[in-house]
Amino acid sequence: MANHKSALKRHRQSLEHMARNRANKTRVKNAVKAVNSALNSEDINAAHESLVKATSVLAKAASKGAIHWRKAARKTSRLARAVNQASKQAQS
Repeated sequence: MANHKSALKRHRQSLEHMARNRANKTRVKNAVKAVNSALNSEDINAAHESLVKATSVLAKAASKGAIHWRKAARKTSRLARAVNQASKQAQS
């Protein structure tokens, strides 16, 4: 453990940032799970609603720096593609 005042402050800040990032990452995982579970249950309306929420959660996590912005874009794209394919299959 550091002894200098500035190093102690940096340690406190890193703990706060780590807790905030962990909360954001958990929120992202739960949003993605909600979309996937709606797809597995073949509930297209719920999948669309959870996709909108997941997109918002992913964008917010990327803007806060909890996850990389390209990772957020990749997850959003893959989820949207899965929901669109499921809705096409449901219409057929």
